[in-house]
Amino acid sequence: MVANWVPPFAATLMPNVGGFIAHMQTQKALCWYVGLRKPKWCAPNWLFAPMWGTMYVGMGYASYLVWESCDGFNDRSLVPLGLYGTQLALNWAWTPIFFGWHKLGLATIEIGATWLAIVGCIVTFHPVSKTASYLMLPYLGWVSFASCLTFWIWRNNPSKKVD
Repeated sequence: MVANWVPPFAATLMPNVGGFIAHMQTQKALCWYVGLRKPKWCAPNWLFAPMWGTMYVGMGYASYLVWESCDGFNDRSLVPLGLYGTQLALNWAWTPIFFGWHKLGLATIEIGATWLAIVGCIVTFHPVSKTASYLMLPYLGWVSFASCLTFWIWRNNPSKKVD
């Protein structure tokens, strides 16, 4: 028998694993990133890691609430948790596209797809667990900001584009 704290702990830990790997890749590309033109409204570099950590915990716990409300993985949880897995994979894919490959245009398209998948999560989470859908709202807000930032950087760094 699994202790009651294990499923919510595992659900909140899982997104952070990919986030930690992304953080390591970001650290390797900071010299490149620092050299990019960024808008005045860009958040300071030190804010990104704690914000992403907070977002990962919130989304992870939201996925746990859906899983718990649906009594695990089954037909009822297939679409909401499938969308959750999709948005998480898209989230993790953005970092190597942007920081690793410096594909600013592709990163802009990719983060747009991430945003749509998050909206899908919120919509499909809501009938299952209103709290889970509400926990995804700050994440949607942060990805909205990140989407605007990604687009701005792409459009204002033509010499830095390799795509």
